[in-house]
Amino acid sequence: MKTTVSINGIFQALTAAMLWGVSGTCAQYVFEEKNIDAAWLVTMRLLIAGILLISFAGFKKDKDVLAIWCNKRDVLQLVLAGVLGMYAIQYTYFAAIVASNAATATVLQYTGPVFIAIYFSIQNKKLPVALEVFAILLAFTGVFFLVTQGNISSLSISAEAFFWGIASAIAAMLYSLLPIPLLKKYSTLSVIGWAFLIGGIASSFVAAPWNISGTWDTDALLAVAFIILLGSLVAFYMYISAVKEIGAQMASILACTEPLAAVFLAVLWLNVSFLWSDWVGTVCILITIVLLSFNKKN
Repeated sequence: MKTTVSINGIFQALTAAMLWGVSGTCAQYVFEEKNIDAAWLVTMRLLIAGILLISFAGFKKDKDVLAIWCNKRDVLQLVLAGVLGMYAIQYTYFAAIVASNAATATVLQYTGPVFIAIYFSIQNKKLPVALEVFAILLAFTGVFFLVTQGNISSLSISAEAFFWGIASAIAAMLYSLLPIPLLKKYSTLSVIGWAFLIGGIASSFVAAPWNISGTWDTDALLAVAFIILLGSLVAFYMYISAVKEIGAQMASILACTEPLAAVFLAVLWLNVSFLWSDWVGTVCILITIVLLSFNKKN
């Protein structure tokens, strides 16, 4: 019975990662081929995902759906998680895709755990342990190869792409840390559902949901539906289920297949050029995630 549960958890973690990777490539497709505004897609993704998650939590009679609004301090934490975490990570990631491509944006975002390790070192007022130092240096090496293709005298991606990619990694850190106090008190569905919705409301001030642009046909509709439903709702739910079955450490390691999925699909489908230096950078960053995931204390 234990083996079956483990296999099921592994399958869910891998599926969630694959869905996230495909979602990023679908986003690049609708931005480039259908001229759909990235900021607008962020708004729709957050609003729809938030409404559906909260509705699902209500259907399960989750008491935390309303209880989370009864404490002023928790409400403030929830708003911060929704705006500085959920909205920020979505917007910066899509902006990085627009400035570069889904493969590069996804890999750069995966340097987020490095910033988390640095944050914990500052918070605990102690230098990183040897494993963390090695992982951080490896991550910087990976970013170097991605940005310069091994040639220190030139950049292979634009300064804008690099800015949004690193901003996405920092947003990933905030996305991971801000909800922690809430997740200790309330259900995951309620916390993340409201964070999605709050992020969507904040995003509406940047790109209102009724300001629709781009070329809408069957392909565009299917791609956007995939991003919102499979790439957000299904992927999130499967990943959380995987964490419950196989633990956060194993789930986070398996989630490293997300950038690989984004890279392979971008190369095969959208003809994105991915050179040997890009692969070296990707591997370095993925190894970084694996190493940091074994630091159980953090």
